[in-house]
Order: sequence, then C-alpha cells, then structure tokens
Amino acid sequence: MTIAALDQLAEQFGDRWIEGEARRDHYRPVEGHHRADRPARVVQPRSIAEVQDIVRHAAAAGISVVPFGAGTSLEGNAASAADQLCLDLSLMNQLLELRSEDLLVVVQPGVTREQLNQELRATGLCFPIDPGANATLGGMVSTRASGTTAVRYGTMRENVLALKVVMPDGTLIETGCRARKSAAGYDLTHLFIGSEGTLGIVVEATLRLHGIPDTVLSGTWPFDTLRGAVDTVIGAIQCGLPVARLELLDPAAITACNAFSGLTLPILPTLFVELHGDQASISAQQKLLAAIGAEHGGQRLNLSADLDEQRKLWRARHEALPAARNLIAGAQTWVTDICVPISQLAAAIEGAHQGIAQAGLTAPILGHVGDGNYHVFFVLHPDDAAGWAAAAALTAGVLTGSLAPAQAIPSEPDAEDCQRIDVYERIAARQIDRIEERIERMVARAEE
Repeated sequence: MTIAALDQLAEQFGDRWIEGEARRDHYRPVEGHHRADRPARVVQPRSIAEVQDIVRHAAAAGISVVPFGAGTSLEGNAASAADQLCLDLSLMNQLLELRSEDLLVVVQPGVTREQLNQELRATGLCFPIDPGANATLGGMVSTRASGTTAVRYGTMRENVLALKVVMPDGTLIETGCRARKSAAGYDLTHLFIGSEGTLGIVVEATLRLHGIPDTVLSGTWPFDTLRGAVDTVIGAIQCGLPVARLELLDPAAITACNAFSGLTLPILPTLFVELHGDQASISAQQKLLAAIGAEHGGQRLNLSADLDEQRKLWRARHEALPAARNLIAGAQTWVTDICVPISQLAAAIEGAHQGIAQAGLTAPILGHVGDGNYHVFFVLHPDDAAGWAAAAALTAGVLTGSLAPAQAIPSEPDAEDCQRIDVYERIAARQIDRIEERIERMVARAEE
C-alpha cells in the first residue's frame, strides 16, 4: 500500500497530521551530508495510546514509521525516506514524575535535555549527559547518546533505568525498574537503548539524576604535540581522575573555533577541561592533572570558575561543527564518529591526522577523548568530487581499522554509511570464525 492508505488518520489528528510540503520540509536532515528526503507524511501524537494507534495502522498498511525528536543528529538517524511516515514525538514533552530522594525522573520522549535541567534547577539535581545539541531525551535514548560529560557520568546506557516501548505491532511493553540493581529477567532496557527505533518506539523513560557539583572549574590546556595531549588523557583516565569533561581539539579545530566563536587560543593541540567537586577535591584533581600533563609537553593549565567564561568556552566547543563548515565558503561537512580502546587512541588520532594531511583535506579533529571517542569533520565543497572521494577513502580506512587495526568502530551509527555495515560484518565474521574454530577443536578432541 501507499502512504495514502493512512490518510484516514487526518480527521483524528487534525492539524497534527501534516501533509503540506512546506511543513514536511522541517523534517529533512539539516546537518551532515545525508540525502535530504521529505517524509511522505508527518504525525504528531500526544499520548502513548495515539502512538499505538498510529503504529497499528501503519503496520496494517505496510508503511515504515520513523521516530523523530528534535532532529539534531549528525548521522541521519531520524531521516525518513520519501515513502515513510515520520512520527514527531516533540509534543510528548511532559516531565511525568520526579523522585528526588531516589535520584530519578520519569519523562516523555519529547522532553529536551535543557528543558529537563531547567525544571530540575530548584532540586539541586541535574541530568548531565550533554551531546551538545538540545536533543530530546527519547532521541538520546534511541541513539545511545553520549557527549562531553561521558568521561565522568557515562552515556545514556548508564543513565536509563526503565523504558516504555511501543512495539512494531502497536503493543506496549515495559522494561527495567526503578531499583538501581536487578538480576531478574532479561535486560531488555539496554537492548532498546541505541536501537534507533528499529526495535520499537520509546514513549517513556526513567532516568538517573546526579547532584549539581559544589564547584566547577573549566578551561583550556595547550600542548606541544597531539600525542602529548592524548597521552595526558590516557594517563588521567588510568590514574582514576574523575574529570568531568576532557575534550581534544587539534590545531585545525582551534583555528575554526577562534574565527567562529571569538576565541584567542594558540593554534596548538588543546584540551578543553572541566573539573567537578568540592574545593578540596578539585584542588587535588588539578594538581595531579597538571603533573601528568607536564610529562607530555603540556603548557599552562588555565582553569576558571567564572560562569561567563565557562559558557563561552563550552559554547565554542558545541559550535565546532558550524565553525569547521565556515572554513570553506559554501561547504558541507561529513562527520565521522569513531571510538577505540583508550590504549590505541593516540595511534588512531595520529593516523587520521596523517591521512588528512596526505590527502590535502580540510578536516578538523576533535572529540570526547576521555572515553576513546573522536570525530573527524571533513569540510568539503559540494563540487569537489576529488575531495569527497578522498574523504570516503580515508573514512573507509579509519572505520575498517587500517589506522587502528581491528578496533575502530562507529561510536554513533550513520544511517547512510555503508562503511558501518562493512565494519559490523567484519566484526561478526571474526567472531563466527572463532566460534567455528572452537567447535572444530571440541569435535576433534571428542573424536580422539
């Protein structure tokens, strides 16, 4: 059937059933290099019951449903094809229950990260996962979002306690519980975290909360070399330092941020650092961190408690993508998102840096290096066919592990990235080969 089979829902949803091209254009990807299709229809439910009804009708008509939150993803996760129904969950934006004593909150999927923290301000609690954009929490669950604070507070994987999910046939299931620990039954919650709506649609989430720290210090830390900066990160993590943010920007990224955000940082590999705690613990963290960096070519560690300076710094970090795009007039960006074991981080980033230089590309490198995650922002003019081909070749090299053998994997899946599929096929093939080898050895022993 075609999407017209669902137009019977128009009367039920009124102006929340969107057919006009101008309004549907809002749901096209606006970041990244992905194909910008307009969904066939868009519908905006306000309740779980409405989501179930929509999914049942779509299943009966054989129409694919793509959940949509704020559309902030850089990997095309929420992009619909031209024959699909886009399920805009932004109107399901209520904080349903706050249990401060249990450090948890229950939210609808359309609640945004900033909205939640604004509502929590009077409680002394916060939800610290910060992917940069003001994403919806349902989208953050579905993409297993992380961000600048993951090094201390973890990713969405560590901060979701329970979910309500509408399955492909419209039935509703509940996973997890409010207790911090449970060994009963299957861990279905973590199966849905990161599934991007392919297994079911998240319609409610119970999340962990954290206390707002007494003291916050933020600042920059230039290094003589890229390896020195990365080795400092590795040393800090191995020492167990509870750093709140530890972000790397290479010289190209610093150049972009200086120009776009009005910074005046030296054009050197630089760590953006943030420490949380009380005065005594932060002082100890700062001294140990500075000592580690001194062994690896770190210059002065400049930290400040001034809120305006902190906001300016982290705004510049979060605006790194448009800053990179601004390096070439009329450019588009191709964003990679790679995670490696922390012991291989320096080699992986240096390999990517060398590959970029050899290909003659403009591609700042930055990332949440505290948890082994880094990005390459390829900045390419749409007419630069040779540049796009070189970026594709370099991306394939990074993702298939030629720069970090058998270890590099996408941190956030790309809906249109064929290399991601190739990586997972290779990983699966290796695992299957190992299993077959073990079975063969067991059979051989049994025959003896």
